[in-house]
Amino acid sequence: MAPFLAYEDRGDTGVDSARPPLVLVHGHPFDRTMWAPQLTAFSPDRRVIAPDLRGYGASPASPEVTRFEQFAQDIAALLDDLHVDGCVLAGLSMGGQIVMDFHRQFPHRVRGLVLADTFPAAETPEGVRTRHTTADRLLREGMRPYADEVLEKMVAPYADPQVKAHVHRMMTATRPESAAAALRARAARPDYRALLTQVTVPALVVVGADDTYTPVPDAEAMHAALPDSVLHVIEGTAHMPNLERPEEFNGALEKFLARVGPAGG
Repeated sequence: MAPFLAYEDRGDTGVDSARPPLVLVHGHPFDRTMWAPQLTAFSPDRRVIAPDLRGYGASPASPEVTRFEQFAQDIAALLDDLHVDGCVLAGLSMGGQIVMDFHRQFPHRVRGLVLADTFPAAETPEGVRTRHTTADRLLREGMRPYADEVLEKMVAPYADPQVKAHVHRMMTATRPESAAAALRARAARPDYRALLTQVTVPALVVVGADDTYTPVPDAEAMHAALPDSVLHVIEGTAHMPNLERPEEFNGALEKFLARVGPAGG
């Protein structure tokens, strides 16, 4: 059985609500607090659920994830516990890949997809080596040296100092063992590019204009592959536009959510 995930659950929990819940899936190596601006903005009008993934934040670290698809299965088990049949599923970076895997396994539960600063392709051989090398480094050195090194790629160098501090705090609070396990599982994840061409629900693709991890061309390719999608590029941001420019991110998400009804239409 999946470990019980820690989570935020705000807003309208009525099962008869006309608006499907919004489920927010954080990236690596973060936790559910990365979605604080979205929880605040959207919970007055709909149910918003933001879990900590297995091994992250306040969620259990044991047993560690060994297969990437376990992340999606954990979310499905949580939604079962919360009596949520269908939802709009949003993820950033690794969270976006988990969203894609959730759709692969549970397409009937998805009313809409939000893919932010992510990419669908499987790892190249070089990418696999890099994931494992980074995992080894985290186990050897802990999270702080890695967090110091990548902070100004996660968010732009010119980002608000409070945003930088929040992102750095999330990274250094993550358990090295959990982060390493996730990296190894992520290295073996499947290729989702063909899956995107079969998605029948509306999708929103968002990317920071200055994101070097998942640059704009990756977002454009996802937008082209998805049958019914909108692409929104957020200027003046890097890999975490939901924190760097929350008002613009939320504006794009609000417009998208207005399109998504109970049956995904």
